[in-house]
Amino acid sequence: MAHPDSGMGELLLCPPDHYGIEYEINPWMSRARAAEIPVAQAQWKGLFAKLSELGAKVHLIDPQPRLPDMVFTANAGLTVGRRFVPSNFRHQERAGEAPFFAQWMEARGYEVVWLPPNLYFEGEGDALFGGDTLFCGYKFRSDIQSHRAVADIFNCLVISVELVDPRFYHLDTCFCPLPDGGAFWFPKAFDEYGQSAIRQHVGEMIDVPEEEAAHFSCNAVVLDRDIVLPEGAPTLVEKLNARGYRCHPLPMTEFLKAGGACKCLTMFMPQREKTA
Repeated sequence: MAHPDSGMGELLLCPPDHYGIEYEINPWMSRARAAEIPVAQAQWKGLFAKLSELGAKVHLIDPQPRLPDMVFTANAGLTVGRRFVPSNFRHQERAGEAPFFAQWMEARGYEVVWLPPNLYFEGEGDALFGGDTLFCGYKFRSDIQSHRAVADIFNCLVISVELVDPRFYHLDTCFCPLPDGGAFWFPKAFDEYGQSAIRQHVGEMIDVPEEEAAHFSCNAVVLDRDIVLPEGAPTLVEKLNARGYRCHPLPMTEFLKAGGACKCLTMFMPQREKTA
């Protein structure tokens, strides 16, 4: 089954002008292991150029001082149709990003619907459509209670899956749905129930070996038959090629230091045109 919005999408990116490892809120981040900013700038520009070359319409939001992780726009919120639900970030260090994204989306005609402030939800980082189902990750960043509210706002089936490996603290770091109804993923990032729930609702799965998953190879941007993903996943690339996808591996080393890669740097506008 083709994904209803699997064609060339509109994407939101944020230039890495203020990017840097200024605090530690996941196992990848270490202030002792700083990102090389000129390299990060070049890697981000490479991603921007590749997405544009593949036909995506890329929008840019202005980066803000003292918000080094604003570059990871996937965590800004979730967009379905013309409705945008901004994130309620668990960590105070990122909470300041939300108003900027909400204002930006509102200025472009999106209806902004806030979740209650006591429900943590980190946007597309923890919410990905596979077919008609919205898979939502919880534990490290998003609360399971937020998923019910998101399901009501968008009138869609939500399947909540628990993340159990702190390295893979957002769903988009270990799970990537494909427009053919399948997905690629790192199964051990999920508990047994989550694994079986995903298998039940998703077609043919590609299991990513741990050494490739650790390069955040599941943190990929899928544009129809083109997949932009971090370098370092030859086995996965071979399997995706065999399924008829074109893979575009990019160096992402400086963003991996903060626990992010291609998909973390990208938010779909919208991720889906509408729900049932």
